[in-house]
Amino acid sequence: MILCIVGPTGVGKTRLSIELAKKYNAFIVNADSMQVYKDLNIGTAKVTEEEKCGIEHKLFDIKDPTEMYTVYDYQKDLRNILDNNKDKNIIIVGGTGLYIKAGLYNYIFTNDEFINTYDNLSNEELYKLVLKKDKDSNIHINNRKRMIRFLNRKETNKDKDTLLYDCIFIGLTTDRNILYDRINKRVDKMINDGLIDEVKSLYDKKIRSKAIATGIGYKELYDYFDGLITLDDAIELIKKRSRNYAKRQYTWFNNQMNIKWFNVDFDNFTNTIKEVEEYIDK
Repeated sequence: MILCIVGPTGVGKTRLSIELAKKYNAFIVNADSMQVYKDLNIGTAKVTEEEKCGIEHKLFDIKDPTEMYTVYDYQKDLRNILDNNKDKNIIIVGGTGLYIKAGLYNYIFTNDEFINTYDNLSNEELYKLVLKKDKDSNIHINNRKRMIRFLNRKETNKDKDTLLYDCIFIGLTTDRNILYDRINKRVDKMINDGLIDEVKSLYDKKIRSKAIATGIGYKELYDYFDGLITLDDAIELIKKRSRNYAKRQYTWFNNQMNIKWFNVDFDNFTNTIKEVEEYIDK
């Protein structure tokens, strides 16, 4: 059996995955693009050794922050795990929709090289081409390099919505205001738990990789250490961008996958666990 637990940041995916892994004697596979990196722990809300409860976790801490790790890399790694553990129960958990889509569906990469530099086009013109190719694209209009790379990528994805593995998709959700409040408090807890020291250690090592440049919680504190913004501004930006990211996650999962959604009972999480288990056992 393969279970896939998805949903926005801060909604309880990790906790649910642990409880389900206990019940179904499963191991857990990460589907968060930031949690593949070592030393990015507090800012990514990575599961702790204590929280793991002795359960095997795969694709966590497999790369240094200086290394590149792409969707294509994840696709190969996830499929390798699934194909070599067909006799076991597996729980995939995370909020990076494209990783899950590429790994579980017939998502094919055929060419990922720069061909056309599009020097004659403005960012606005590039963005229109991006949306023409994929109306649901979340590439930012100011990320020129990524837009060019996307436009040059030749993908054979006529069947990208074909599921390759028999998988049960579980989504956790809650009221938007409740989620945003949880995200704000979560960021405060990260700061209290030592996020600033965690990021400062990376900053002092002069690590300025893609993982740092794109990771919420890391890029904002780098700007603070660079003297570009105040600490208070950095913290507020982390909260704001985390809330915006949660909104994008909802949009992605609702548009891309057939998911059974469960409203989380934060006052008694056991109720949510039981509800999910009853659905799985049907």
